Amino acid sequence: MSKGNRIKHTFRLPPDLSRQLADYAGRKRVSQASVVEAAVSSFLSPDGSERMEAAFSRRLDRISRQLDKLDYHVEVGNEAIALFVRFWLGVTPSMPDEPSTVARAAGEKRFQSFVGALAKRVERGQRLSSDIMQDSN
Repeated sequence: MSKGNRIKHTFRLPPDLSRQLADYAGRKRVSQASVVEAAVSSFLSPDGSERMEAAFSRRLDRISRQLDKLDYHVEVGNEAIALFVRFWLGVTPSMPDEPSTVARAAGEKRFQSFVGALAKRVERGQRLSSDIMQDSN
């Protein structure tokens, strides 16, 4: 921002924006004209907008890759659950209309065991995808 020759510009600002400008200039202890000059210069600077666009582009690319990875893992999880349910339904005999207390208790015990095993895997950071990759090698 050159301090040489200057051209005078007259423009109007909405009252709220004018107050924000005055407050900002007062806090920074600079003139309102220098704040406006810096803002206009930054707004019109091709380098600034190109840098910002490049940064947004990189960020969007990273988010896109993360979403693709998340989509893959959700799909694998859904397929694993569907495969298990299909297998379980195929091998588990149906229960009588009035299941016995013993059968209910055994089912609850097996479920609690499943929840405990799942909690341990999550705590250790174990993942099904890692197990699948190890099993396939």
